[in-house]
Amino acid sequence: MNQSPAFARSIAPSAEVPAQASVPGAASAARGEDMAMIRAAAELTRDLNTPRASIYWPDMLGSATVGYGAMAVAVMTSSVPLMIAAAIISVLALYRAGLFIHEITHMRLSAVPGFWTAWHIVVGVPLLMPSFMYEGIHNIHHMRKRYGTIEDPEYLPLALMKPWTLPLFTLVAVLGPLALLLRYGLLGPLSLFIPPLRRLLVERYSGLVINPAWRRKMPEGEARRKWLITEVAASVWAITLIAMVATGTLPLRDFAIMLAIVSGSVVLNQIRTLVAHLWENGGEEMSVTQQYLDSVNVPEPGILPALWAPVGLRYHALHHLLPGLPYHSLGEAHRRLSKALGAESSYHKASYAGLPGLLAQLFASTLKQGR
Repeated sequence: MNQSPAFARSIAPSAEVPAQASVPGAASAARGEDMAMIRAAAELTRDLNTPRASIYWPDMLGSATVGYGAMAVAVMTSSVPLMIAAAIISVLALYRAGLFIHEITHMRLSAVPGFWTAWHIVVGVPLLMPSFMYEGIHNIHHMRKRYGTIEDPEYLPLALMKPWTLPLFTLVAVLGPLALLLRYGLLGPLSLFIPPLRRLLVERYSGLVINPAWRRKMPEGEARRKWLITEVAASVWAITLIAMVATGTLPLRDFAIMLAIVSGSVVLNQIRTLVAHLWENGGEEMSVTQQYLDSVNVPEPGILPALWAPVGLRYHALHHLLPGLPYHSLGEAHRRLSKALGAESSYHKASYAGLPGLLAQLFASTLKQGR
């Protein structure tokens, strides 16, 4: 999941991006490899496709409880070391709870009844991150003919851009919570009376995207109804927060700590986004295997990825191969595929050791562009 409002991530490519070369016979070979990997993945994971409510509910609710509890400690304590420790715990726990927006986007909601509603009450609305900011967008990122192209809302060729884009890409996430407060607390209500502003909000400021050229359309039918319900709820909450701070009901110090914790979660996700893919595609249509190899797995036994890429996102490449697989099944699916597919299979080439090496690789790629 790429999580930062479009208006806080308007980084455009700073260099011309070379097109991928075509090789005679490469297309048929790619199709063959695509089919072999897809077939193996489907056959080996057929029994892992059912979301388990017994895992979803305690994970999401437990993460949110820890996150808000630690936030309360950070706000109420007078001890700086305790405040810092509690804030770190809150960042990690709320980050995990928030990332269930990714699961909601992929799963049939009837598979875990009530989860969509509960997640919005507990996480989506309080953090001003309703699921419509991801639903109807993220599925485009998984379309074979759109991944990595100008029509992909969640892709920028970061590895082919200038080095300064990486720190800027990360730093703008710091402003994410403030941008959301402005979007829902002020611009959203105003847009009800100013049609051009409403169109602008829908097209550019209602999605978790990183491609500044992409524009979204207002959904229709049931999706539109859910959008409006959750947007109104988020606006009411944002206005309430602003009023509480303005009247002194919520002390500015306490609000600043809360805002810093939410900002920390957004920044952490932005860093994870930097290593979710290799970002090496220049806009050409890619085969399934190419898309897989442009994505990243950071498999076990590493422990830290469970913190910075939770809810199954440490298996991001595998997720692109099997987007409907629930997060709790990805580890087992990876073990099965790793064992079944030979050493020559492309499947093994998408696995990496950890965050530092991936960040270094991405930065090295941008340095080449800066020369």
